[in-house]
Amino acid sequence: MMNNTPVTPAYTPKPARRLPRFILAGSILALSVCGLAEAVENHVAAKKPAVIVDTRPLSSNLKAATSFAPVIKRVSPSVVKVVISGKAENTGMQDPANNPMFRHFFGQGQRQQQMPKQQGLGSGVIVTADGYILTNNHVVDHASEVKVSLQDGREFSAKVIGTDPKTDLAVIKIDATGLPAIQMTDSEQVEVGDTVIAVGNPFGIGQTVTTGIVSATGRSAIGLDYEDFIQTDAAINPGNSGGALVDADGRLVGINTAILSRSGGNQGIGFAIPSTLARDVMESLISDGKVTRGYLGVMIQDLNPTLAKKFNATGKAGALVGDVTAKSPAEKAGIESGDVITELDGKPVSDSRHLKLQVARVKPGQNVAVKVLRDGREKSLTVSVGELPNAERLAKNDPSAKDDNGTLNGVAVGELDPQTRRQLNIPADVKGALITDIDQESAAAEAGLKAGDVILEINREKVASSADAVRLTEHVTDKTTLLKVWSNGGQRFVVVDENKVG
Repeated sequence: MMNNTPVTPAYTPKPARRLPRFILAGSILALSVCGLAEAVENHVAAKKPAVIVDTRPLSSNLKAATSFAPVIKRVSPSVVKVVISGKAENTGMQDPANNPMFRHFFGQGQRQQQMPKQQGLGSGVIVTADGYILTNNHVVDHASEVKVSLQDGREFSAKVIGTDPKTDLAVIKIDATGLPAIQMTDSEQVEVGDTVIAVGNPFGIGQTVTTGIVSATGRSAIGLDYEDFIQTDAAINPGNSGGALVDADGRLVGINTAILSRSGGNQGIGFAIPSTLARDVMESLISDGKVTRGYLGVMIQDLNPTLAKKFNATGKAGALVGDVTAKSPAEKAGIESGDVITELDGKPVSDSRHLKLQVARVKPGQNVAVKVLRDGREKSLTVSVGELPNAERLAKNDPSAKDDNGTLNGVAVGELDPQTRRQLNIPADVKGALITDIDQESAAAEAGLKAGDVILEINREKVASSADAVRLTEHVTDKTTLLKVWSNGGQRFVVVDENKVG
């Protein structure tokens, strides 16, 4: 079900503009309208940043604190204001009247206009004493000039060391030493109900502190490639983007990024990037000038109860492999289509999103243990993780595989001839029965099957022709059918359930 509540970046623009669905917590809003020139400077350091890390578990003492003042005094010097500037540009797209987002309000006029220099405000967190600062990618993206204001009143020009749009993180640096670096902790130890404090510069009014609890963990909210947000009810508003979310001991557990809001302001649902993920990205950007991620080469999907039953899996934990890329690390390790990956490097896999995050954190070239369920039996494999190619994703989640239900009634199949392959761009190595037509009122259509899909297997038996497809669906006692289909350049599993037909 689609949630129509806007999600907003916590970032304050000057001038303001209409907020998007997810409001990111910084002033990127003005910058994205102004189309500022890109000015990202890559920087390669000789060693890892000297980050202060404390991984001790947070005390669970239920005694209420009478004041967080001592914590705030220690943390607030580490949180800075980030001011973004962009050059004026003479282009029709700079005029709101020419921006498609505003045409509903301004009409279709095409005016050329010299726009004034644009600015935006966000926040950042000092993570090393020698000037490295974590913030959001959307805060500094396309900026031509970045300035940082410290709590003690000092101002510095900052370099953009590197950005990672896939996680919405960025690292900037100022030329200073002896700075008040924040202490980081292991965000994987954060639990729902923990007290947290948000520190940032909402609306540019100055440093502001709010408090709340961790409302949820492991959230995927705004459509990034890699999401594992901490959700909090601590007040986060535009301008908080890149600011700190700290625990009751003042340790960094997250970088404030976005809010879910109908009004554009805080409504008690804010999202922060976990500090452990932020630290991994930061160290890669500083040491390599880019983020290097692990790669398996699989198409994966979540298990639902029906799929879990068909693959003899217990519950819905794990990631179902629909397809394996040829010559990929997964294929070389022996991972097969139909396997359910349940464990990676000794850690359980809860779903496809979780597996994607786990693999991304593995250093390319590292050998890791993988446990899979194959036909209900556990199998242990070892995979040498590769490096994620720039043009290829680690694991493509298949959204059409949710709650697959239906039957093959109403499905017409035909042969794959050379002309059909050319028309539909179906590779020569794809063998099976082509779906030529489908009744849109059928349960098969509800399951996501469509004309142009190729049926590769029915109930784990290979399909070489349309005759095979017909034969394998005749005279069956089980009203549910497990299909493996080729669709949109990859393979996936679909279960059609005749029992649910009116």
